[in-house]
Amino acid sequence: MRIQENRRHLVILYMLGFLCGIFYANFIAKNYITVTGIFHEYFLNQYIQAEIVEEEYLWYLFRWRAAPFAGLVLAGYTGLKKPAAVLCLLWTGFSAGVLAVAAVLRLGARGMLLCLAGLFPQIFFYIMGYAVLLWYFYRYPQAEWNRGKTAFVAVMMAAGLLVEAYVNPAVVRGVMKLVM
Repeated sequence: MRIQENRRHLVILYMLGFLCGIFYANFIAKNYITVTGIFHEYFLNQYIQAEIVEEEYLWYLFRWRAAPFAGLVLAGYTGLKKPAAVLCLLWTGFSAGVLAVAAVLRLGARGMLLCLAGLFPQIFFYIMGYAVLLWYFYRYPQAEWNRGKTAFVAVMMAAGLLVEAYVNPAVVRGVMKLVM
């Protein structure tokens, strides 16, 4: 019963961040979001025309994905495990809320399709890797860390990076050609 309650806490934290992101995007940053951003037609056209070199893109993604992940792991070596998990979930939810509103404000339902395409398929790997880490942080000291968890998280993060670099650009281009 306690495990289910903790899972609900994690989902509630994410959803609270998501709700805050929606309110922020709609009431505070609405003008900025509608004028500029990644859903601007110029940027979308540039993406369709750009040639992506997968190996270079992989290293670009590695730098952008490794820094926050390493920061979270380092926070886990301190007494800040639970606050780190809470902040990570709130920030991730907030960012997703802002992104969803930006997509809908600029492109309507097409924007949501682009958001989903931008997350596919790597999101499944990242969610599994982060879920194990955040669950451990949130449940510490009741939960224990071991080599199996380390290997699982490393494999999930590596798989997420690989599919984001090699599969996702084709998915996004395909969806963009359909909706643009």
